[in-house]
Amino acid sequence: MLHSSAPPSSRLSDLVHPVVAGLISVIVNYGGTFILVFQAARVAGLDPALTASWVWSISIGVGVTGLMLSWMSREPIITAWSTPAAAFLVTALATTSHAEAVGAYMISAAGFVVLGLSGCFERLIRLIPSGVAAGLLAGILLQFGIGAFGGVSVDPLLAGLLIVAYVALKRFSARYAVVGILVLGLAFLLVQGRVDLSGLQLQLAAPVFTLPAFSLNALLSVALPLFLITLTGQYMPGMLVLRNDGFRTSANPILTLTGLGSLLMAPFGAHAFNIAAITAAICTGREAHEDPSKRWVAGMAAGIFYILVGVFGVTLAAVFMAFPASFITTLAGLALLGTIGGSLANALADPKSREAALITFLAAAANIRLLGIGGAFWGLVLGLVAYAVLNGRWPRCLSYKMSPLR
Repeated sequence: MLHSSAPPSSRLSDLVHPVVAGLISVIVNYGGTFILVFQAARVAGLDPALTASWVWSISIGVGVTGLMLSWMSREPIITAWSTPAAAFLVTALATTSHAEAVGAYMISAAGFVVLGLSGCFERLIRLIPSGVAAGLLAGILLQFGIGAFGGVSVDPLLAGLLIVAYVALKRFSARYAVVGILVLGLAFLLVQGRVDLSGLQLQLAAPVFTLPAFSLNALLSVALPLFLITLTGQYMPGMLVLRNDGFRTSANPILTLTGLGSLLMAPFGAHAFNIAAITAAICTGREAHEDPSKRWVAGMAAGIFYILVGVFGVTLAAVFMAFPASFITTLAGLALLGTIGGSLANALADPKSREAALITFLAAAANIRLLGIGGAFWGLVLGLVAYAVLNGRWPRCLSYKMSPLR
């Protein structure tokens, strides 16, 4: 009988780091952006049952698609709900009935299935120079790095403790730095009594089916903006996160599967889920595991945590949201420091694309908003235009070999 040559401590370490990375990405997602879903539900006038169904549908959908994609590709494919789309829905749902909104969600999801099957999006991704892509990622993540240190002004004890602990752990045990600050931060909050969970009751979420309604108004005012915002604000930077860390899974099955999942979950309230960008970077970089071939475990772990939240609905979402905002921002920023540094190094490495990458970085970091579209899209546009002008030609299609899903 063959036995693994790796010692038990090594095998445990192979699991601990990616699992913690998956957990942190889920905490950051729920603690940082999930409030937008509750705000949109309140604007739409949804009752508690429909709100819980919304939480159930996007959590289960995100968990299952992330599990499937990470398992099939053996890469950390982190899926999430569309945060910019949730922000858009906070205003859009004020004038749209819930049934029409569900119909719009289904139309948008069907669009992603068609786009994934066509293969057009993958060809578009391959036109983007690596330096520009790295500059875009660094620009998107910069605010999180700044937020980690900006928290010192708001919550000096907590933020200062996490920063000092992170630096100390990086010096003496770099692999456990993120794990250490997570445990230390939670212990500090519990000792201070700043996480009050006494009023929580563990309850199972129950999905509620809504018969979709279709209208031209919902198509133009909800479905089309939802599609464009999710495509430019989530799928584009999300795929570039994977490429930046050396993962080569084709975008086509990712769009197809997440679009299909969104289509199936839309009647239960899910607005859109897709490949993650910011929270994915926590799982795709070296902080998750030194060996890239082991990082897919982070995708599996994140999927399981999402499913657990979905099963227990609003209850566990409320647990994540009970953490102080300063803890979430500092934890996220410190977990992303390695990715930000690596992205900046890659962005400035090639002299031919250095200025274009710098323009991309600054424009994305400025978070320009025009025509209702966020900074990631405009940063990429400005970077590509700058690249074309400075080099006298448009970027050529990259020729790296894609990794098929297994």
